[in-house]
Amino acid sequence: MTGVAIRVLRADDADRLCRMFYRLSPDTIYRRFFTLYTDPPPRAIEALASVDHDSRDAMVACVGDEIVGVGRYACVAPGVAEVAVVVEDAWQGRGLGPRLLDCAVALARVHGVHTLVATVLAENAPAIAMLRRAFPDAEWTACGTEYELRVPLVAERIPA
Repeated sequence: MTGVAIRVLRADDADRLCRMFYRLSPDTIYRRFFTLYTDPPPRAIEALASVDHDSRDAMVACVGDEIVGVGRYACVAPGVAEVAVVVEDAWQGRGLGPRLLDCAVALARVHGVHTLVATVLAENAPAIAMLRRAFPDAEWTACGTEYELRVPLVAERIPA
């Protein structure tokens, strides 16, 4: 993808994450955070920017000095991590989400994660489609208005 650089989230990215938040549509915010924020909650951007590059890590897609997408994982139990991806609306549909997912999965795997979990709103068809393509054998559980995905990371399932 021309003009897009993918790199590890850095400590100085909080302002870039905040600027990206304000470029997200209400639908994208709702699909990512499961609630509609007009402003980021207090300390939320700081928490999203805070990674230890072990149990919590993230990759960002940048165009120039601006972040346009984030793929992240956070351990929720030993060897188990929740994965999440968000892409700015103007960059959706260009393959950036799957690339960021691949990067987050690779980082998680390197740090000892053997199982991924994700919670997706049932109405979030693009995210469900992306996850089904990436993990065709994942276990899906319906939980009200959400789906929970669980997938073991075995060598042949790790996105390249």
